[in-house]
Amino acid sequence: METDPFTPLLTSTDWNEEWKALQVARRHSDDASVWDEKAKTFPVAHGEQTSYVRRFLELASVQPGETVLDMGCGTGALATPLAQAGCRVIACDFSRGMLDAMEEDQRALGVTGVEAHQISWADDWEPVGLIENSVDVAFASRSIVTNDLKASLMKLDHVARRRVCITLPCGPSPKTDTRLLEAAGLSQQLGRDFLYAFNILATTGLNPEISYIPSMRIEAFPTFEEACDGFAKIVHDAAVHLVSDAEMQTALERLRAWLENTLVEDETGFHLPNPRKVTWAFIAWTPASKLL
Repeated sequence: METDPFTPLLTSTDWNEEWKALQVARRHSDDASVWDEKAKTFPVAHGEQTSYVRRFLELASVQPGETVLDMGCGTGALATPLAQAGCRVIACDFSRGMLDAMEEDQRALGVTGVEAHQISWADDWEPVGLIENSVDVAFASRSIVTNDLKASLMKLDHVARRRVCITLPCGPSPKTDTRLLEAAGLSQQLGRDFLYAFNILATTGLNPEISYIPSMRIEAFPTFEEACDGFAKIVHDAAVHLVSDAEMQTALERLRAWLENTLVEDETGFHLPNPRKVTWAFIAWTPASKLL
């Protein structure tokens, strides 16, 4: 009796094509104007480092005096301490609002050595000086939002002389809280985006190394109604393309009933009883040009 030949999906799958299909299924992409608005209330470090930032910088192993590309820099959580440590930082983001918030904070701190540019993953980077081997270390921390993951990873690889570092979520999107989805009676949509990046890099012939950075998040709101609205938006954005309008309405009603019995209030406002844990995969590799 003949059997069908074994097809090793792990080694025969085109991971970048699957990534592209996943982005279509998600049916949304971040828009610069959305982040411009978020920048008005987005947290700015003011020179203080979170546990995530400290661990990222430890794993990145940036050397004193090196030139660093921080792609998707946001308000400068990494760019600012690197500049304070004497590095030259090229900080890029597609949101002008984020860059403005970063530069305002750096002026207040007296930080120099940061060169800011408004560019996206899809843009041509060469006009701002990001050409082959133009920086020592290139990284993208919690900022890879792209329809073509391989092209974006290779852009980082192309400009880096010594090291490339990225972080991607290990589970659901960090914008999603699985506790809320479960309370609303909706299914969890696991992303595990880091596996796509790891597999793309490995099949490209690179040798990615991986570590994990746990972080804790607390969403707190001044009033109960604002908390209900805020948590409802998280659920809506996570599942709006997965259920009908009627199913979404039922889910949000179920969520509110759960929140009425679950939310706690303290000096920070109304929030869930426990912080939300988000684990980030830190992936680093030596640029292809150094492996020749």
